[in-house]
Amino acid sequence: MEAKHPVRTTEKTLRLVEELMEQGQCRVTELADELDMGKSTVHNHLTTLREHGYVEQVGEEYRLGLKFLEVGGNTRKSMEIYQVAEPEIKLLAEETGELANLLVEEQGLGVYLMRAKGEKAVDLDTYAGLRVNLHTTALGKAILAYLPEERVDEIVERRGLERKTAASIGTREELDETLAEVRERGYAIDDGERLEGLRCIAAPVKSSSDEVLGAVSVSAPARRVSDDDLHGDLSERVLNAANVIELNVNY
Repeated sequence: MEAKHPVRTTEKTLRLVEELMEQGQCRVTELADELDMGKSTVHNHLTTLREHGYVEQVGEEYRLGLKFLEVGGNTRKSMEIYQVAEPEIKLLAEETGELANLLVEEQGLGVYLMRAKGEKAVDLDTYAGLRVNLHTTALGKAILAYLPEERVDEIVERRGLERKTAASIGTREELDETLAEVRERGYAIDDGERLEGLRCIAAPVKSSSDEVLGAVSVSAPARRVSDDDLHGDLSERVLNAANVIELNVNY
């Protein structure tokens, strides 16, 4: 839902933060040109952010400060699903030797709350806080499958169904068929749909009232995950982890 009376000053600050997040480090002139703002306006916003610890100045360039890490870490720590799931995600990574993940939905996107690396895990582009389109990941599809249909409609309308790879879901018909399969099996798979060469399996975490709270997954290079693994031992381990988290959240 869009704000009826957006605060323009706040919007400018957030645009600066997001540009710094995307670019890494920038000079005032670069930010002013990229965002079509006056240099004095950009400088005033950056100075205010720096005084509060949200921006650091390095020579003539600016970058985001670690205060954002404190805010994000505190937010994550306060979430019950993270508190309960953390040890299970670490155990899942240890048992499988691969990358284990926890994701929740916020504003129609999937947000990674944590990941844990097993001894064979590959280093992907994921990190705590990364936002992804739900339809492109096993984690996201495990969540979408158990959301009310009207909520799925809202998410698709707002976020679209962009194909990230040739294997991605790109139409509502494909999405509906896939989500029906997820509900039938109890888990979702991602076969190179966000990153080519990667296979993932995910299971939803639900409350006692059947509300989906998030999802857990294991990701691994396709060459190490056969169909038998995907629909056998690996799916059992992921489902078991999700079940343990559900029990601890609900009871």
